[in-house]
Amino acid sequence: MSLDALPMPDSEAAAAALDVATAYQSPALLNHTLRAYVWAAARGVAENVPFDPELLYVAALFHDLGLVPVFDSHTVAFEEAGGHVARVFAAGAGWAPERRERLAEVIVRHMGPPVEVTVDPEGHLLARATATEIVGLGAEDFPRGFRAEVLGRYPRLGLAEEFLACFEAQAARKPGSSAGAAVRSALAARMSTNILDLPS
Repeated sequence: MSLDALPMPDSEAAAAALDVATAYQSPALLNHTLRAYVWAAARGVAENVPFDPELLYVAALFHDLGLVPVFDSHTVAFEEAGGHVARVFAAGAGWAPERRERLAEVIVRHMGPPVEVTVDPEGHLLARATATEIVGLGAEDFPRGFRAEVLGRYPRLGLAEEFLACFEAQAARKPGSSAGAAVRSALAARMSTNILDLPS
């Protein structure tokens, strides 16, 4: 398994999505979104899951955009806010309405109940990848050398502290949200054992 062997979209939409993600997210959050795509794509390739690389890439880059102050919403959960931003972006990129909805759906689903891979391969892969990123779930499925390669190219940069602070802020303001549920389910304790944040 090699990072450079994974499909990396080079479309105009993918490049624009990276520009937006870079402009609005902190370096730690940006690297988190890039790693989320890598874990998702690597799992898809390893498990022979057919997926749309461009759709998965853009969804990964935007999946936490609702945590960014300028896109945060007091009315909806952060993943729903991110889905709305992504839908607007996709319209500007010229995506068909159905593809815009799929993008938003994948982003919203990453915080929802598990989805079958046959129903939504991109949503399934992104949800598993974000669980790997935040609490280390499934991280040991990837070879040690590959994990080191990914973390070397996209270092974590204190993601755990920043992400937990974001979720705790969401939980305080929107206790009924998915972030609120995550914090109540001992998110901090689960994050503390993530092997991606342990010394190598």
